[in-house]
Amino acid sequence: MSVHVTNSLPQKEITKYNQIRDIENDNLEPLSHDILSSEKAQRMAEFFSFLGDANRLRILSLLAQQELCVSDLAAVLNMTESAVSHQLRNLRAMRLVSYRKQGRNVFYRLHDSHVLHLYQAVAEHLDE
Repeated sequence: MSVHVTNSLPQKEITKYNQIRDIENDNLEPLSHDILSSEKAQRMAEFFSFLGDANRLRILSLLAQQELCVSDLAAVLNMTESAVSHQLRNLRAMRLVSYRKQGRNVFYRLHDSHVLHLYQAVAEHLDE
């Protein structure tokens, strides 16, 4: 049994639709130049996935307020200094935090204003 499908639109309507699609495609052309490359999209996905750890976000929330040393972070977060140091190494590797040494203490802060703005934007978004 063969089924024959016919277009239910008259030719005039099909032509009109195709003309509209051509206009819409012209509007899309500039977008194709600004789309994320696959490589950058992958790097961004990994970055956001990395932020999917509650302890890292808690550390960032404290560092968004002030510079702190490992022992202070551990005390406030009720974590071991070793666990905090491990998370800070990861955050440093992703360039989210920077540090400075003062005597035997190492003080951490957010790497730059981009990290602070990203943290604040997400926090505000979730509070809405």
